[in-house]
Amino acid sequence: MQRYKFSLIYLILSFFVFSCSKSQPHSSASTPPSDSAETYGKIQSWLTEGNKTALFSRQKDISFTKVSNQFPTVKVDSTQKFQSIDGFGFCLTDGSAYLINSMSEEEKDNLLNELFSTDSNSIGISYLRVSIGASDLSSHVYSYDDLPAGETDIDLSKFSISENKKDLIPVLKIILKINPEIKILGSPWSAPVWMKDNNSSIGGKLQEKYYDVYAHYFVKYIQAMKAEGIDIDAITPQNEPLNPKNNPSMYMSAEDERDFIKNNLGPAFEKAGISTKIICYDHNADEPQYPLTILQDAEARKYVDGSAFHLYAGNISALSQVHDAFPEKNIYFTEQYTGSGSSFAGDLSWAINNLIIGATKNWSRNVLEWNLASDPDLGPHTDGGCTTCLGAVTVDGNAITKNQSYYIIAHASKFVRPGSVRIYSSDISGISSVAFVTPGSQKVLIVLNTGSQWRQFNIQFNGETASASLNSGAVATYVW
Repeated sequence: MQRYKFSLIYLILSFFVFSCSKSQPHSSASTPPSDSAETYGKIQSWLTEGNKTALFSRQKDISFTKVSNQFPTVKVDSTQKFQSIDGFGFCLTDGSAYLINSMSEEEKDNLLNELFSTDSNSIGISYLRVSIGASDLSSHVYSYDDLPAGETDIDLSKFSISENKKDLIPVLKIILKINPEIKILGSPWSAPVWMKDNNSSIGGKLQEKYYDVYAHYFVKYIQAMKAEGIDIDAITPQNEPLNPKNNPSMYMSAEDERDFIKNNLGPAFEKAGISTKIICYDHNADEPQYPLTILQDAEARKYVDGSAFHLYAGNISALSQVHDAFPEKNIYFTEQYTGSGSSFAGDLSWAINNLIIGATKNWSRNVLEWNLASDPDLGPHTDGGCTTCLGAVTVDGNAITKNQSYYIIAHASKFVRPGSVRIYSSDISGISSVAFVTPGSQKVLIVLNTGSQWRQFNIQFNGETASASLNSGAVATYVW
């Protein structure tokens, strides 16, 4: 009888414990657990395949467990923190703005919300670069102070941003209503031709006698955009200063940029009370000595927030070389194009590996692909501008086609929100990765299979393990 009573009590207690455990909610990506929790529940994942069978599509959740296996493991450690993230996005060229602004109001709003909103159907672009004056993806060459041959305007009395009021500023105003916190970087492709030693939009150098005038040109630009309700977060003194062949373009040596920042641009910003950041260089990773030349000068350095890079030449590790020399200065990645003659799979794998993963693992606070939009003929562009630059989206009237750079940026921009911090993730053979913790404490892990075969691997965090797999060339973003 005593044994029967004990068994009955044991069954009742067991049922009570089982019922209580069943009533506890599981962790999810929408309500992330703290790092001290014993279990992390499910991991959401989004996948893009190089063969386009999956295009940034939500996959079945995977789960953290304590089961061990022999798969190689990507270890994520949120106690090891690195740089903060400003955002991911594109260059809103004049051509991009024109194409978007030419759409019907309904389709324009739909596209801009998909690109810049943070709702569930959007990719949440958080950083833009615009040209100060024309870029080579404008329909024509212009500056904000164009004059007849032989004339000068040292007082900049004829300065005007009227060209930007046609398409760029109207589109930016819509974007700012969608995302008021978006960061905007401005870069000039050339000074007004009357300031240059060759009186041409192509190549040439800024004449030293116009250094002060050109510094004031930047001040007037920032103030004019501010009057339109558009804050310019940062500028670079010259896009691709070692490339004098584009239209427009201008050559500026490291020594010239150093002196311009030190003696003219920095003091002009200071005098005008302008807080817009000055970011030096803005060109390829094969010349890290260029930004180092500027940063090694104490007077120039005090005005410089950091250095910006492209990767048409060099190795992405050069960003770390500059960071390690001046760790208090920031690193940015401000341009990389996808070409009309390249493959979706090749661009996806290369850009995820070198930019989304590579640039951020080498201290970059942002990653920007080149033009946001192009038409079916890869325009608009200047005479002599890029004829192979494929936009993130192709705009054909009101019809939209999403191209590879859309997906490249989406894998980071949707989840790695501004204010996120890069955290440690380990690389394993054939698998490349980068991890972040968001302001809302979610963990984001971006993984690329760089090998030639399908791979199984583990994701390990705080002693728990989840098993995943990727086809060759596939990229996935995991969120928990």
